[in-house]
Amino acid sequence: MTDFALFLEAFHFLRPLWLLMVPATLALWWWVRRPLRRDGMQAEGIAPHLREALTVGRAQRRRLTPIDSTAAILIFAALGAAGPTWSRQVDPFAAQSAPAVIVLAVTPGMEQTDLPPSRLERGKQKIRDFLELRAGARTALVAYAGSAHVVLPMTEDPQVMVPYLEGLSPEVMPREGAVAGEALALAQAMLADEDAPGGVLFVTDSVDPADVAALDASAAPLAVLATRPEGSRDRGLDSLSAPVVAVTPDDSDIRRIDGLLNAAYRRAQLDDVAQPWEDRAHWLAWPAALILLLWFRRGWTMRWAALATLALLMPQGARADGIADWFLTPDQQGRIAFDRKDYERAADLFVDPLWRGYALYRDGQYDDAVLVLDRVETAQAASIQGMAQIKGRHYRDGVRAFETALARDPDYPGAAENLETAKRIVAYVEAEQAGSDTGEDRGIGADEEVYDNESGQGEETLRPQGDAGGEGLLTADQWMTTVDTSTGDFLRMRFALEAAAPPPEAPAEDAPAEDADAAPAEEGE
Repeated sequence: MTDFALFLEAFHFLRPLWLLMVPATLALWWWVRRPLRRDGMQAEGIAPHLREALTVGRAQRRRLTPIDSTAAILIFAALGAAGPTWSRQVDPFAAQSAPAVIVLAVTPGMEQTDLPPSRLERGKQKIRDFLELRAGARTALVAYAGSAHVVLPMTEDPQVMVPYLEGLSPEVMPREGAVAGEALALAQAMLADEDAPGGVLFVTDSVDPADVAALDASAAPLAVLATRPEGSRDRGLDSLSAPVVAVTPDDSDIRRIDGLLNAAYRRAQLDDVAQPWEDRAHWLAWPAALILLLWFRRGWTMRWAALATLALLMPQGARADGIADWFLTPDQQGRIAFDRKDYERAADLFVDPLWRGYALYRDGQYDDAVLVLDRVETAQAASIQGMAQIKGRHYRDGVRAFETALARDPDYPGAAENLETAKRIVAYVEAEQAGSDTGEDRGIGADEEVYDNESGQGEETLRPQGDAGGEGLLTADQWMTTVDTSTGDFLRMRFALEAAAPPPEAPAEDAPAEDADAAPAEEGE
């Protein structure tokens, strides 16, 4: 469905009774205009040029009059008061774009250089542009050749995906081939776990004709970015009913794909009855204001209307902070900055503590966000505080915040799951602390880094400063920093293990689902 068709389907008025003012205004306009429409004098004995000169108001019938502009302003005001709308209010604590799974073909054919620098590198460039365009949206990456593999699960941070993307090459894939159908199955499985409907983006130079039926039957919206030179053809790509977008030198191809994948998300927003409709009445204020400029014409008088209009437009107080302050409140200006993802400026502009705290959280100022949100006693504020505490590595405070959210609203979405995840993090940290060896009994020094451990389940964890050959055990962070392995090598080993592993057996129908250790589901990310 196109955006225009979706607009026509969703368009309606929130307060339709105000539309009764439209025929009333038209009736008033006709009543005032009627004397100007009377026929001229019927006098056969008067010369035509004399009859024209003696007819009063004849010229006014062919030009605009004050009643015309007044009627137009009243009609626009009535339409605005009726509350036209065609979209739901955007939930600021939910992702603003549909979740997407990028499926990249990593085959020898993608290394051809007829699309400089190569088809694979051009595809990676386009994926990076796609991630930048969708900053903050949930995105996952799947790679396939003779086997399909999840490179990275859903994440809101595009920078996390870049090193994995750079490490992909045909050498890391354990099998040769092009199993696009298996890759699509992996992508759909990840989208099934998302709260909002999402889409799949295939980045490939060709599709095996045997996989065309599976791609056309995709339950999720699907788009294909064809990394082929202009004018070249592929039988599989030409047979797809899904939209196939050719690579362009600019970002028009990426923007078109983003619009295609967001169509299902916009449809889901319209069907979400929990979100109120967005009142678009302010759009009608602009044409009314332009017509109002006609009142400055000499002789253009309807003083009763002018005085009423001026009374409505009279400002309640003068401010000289800037032009924006003449028209927008600080919270409205903050919302504009928030929508532009300028979270730091939004936090400076917002007065509402909930919005201000959420903007600080999105800007990475977690401690400040927690302090500001203390002013708001809602489950929503406590849940955001919990996420801020977790990201600030104050895990026990995060547990308390999620417990507070559930105490305020036991059914608040995501709070129970986040509480369980936060508890598992605390248990893991304390178990690691309890089993760690500080090395103090062997005379090994340590720095002052400690971790959250209020329950006392283990001593304070201190990071050993011995050399690489020392006897002290390395922490997980130290081990990760000392691993000298490229991303490509890591992916090669991981894909080889996955390809060699036997397929999982289907679980019994009465077997309970295994609880996956997932990161806390963030609101609004």
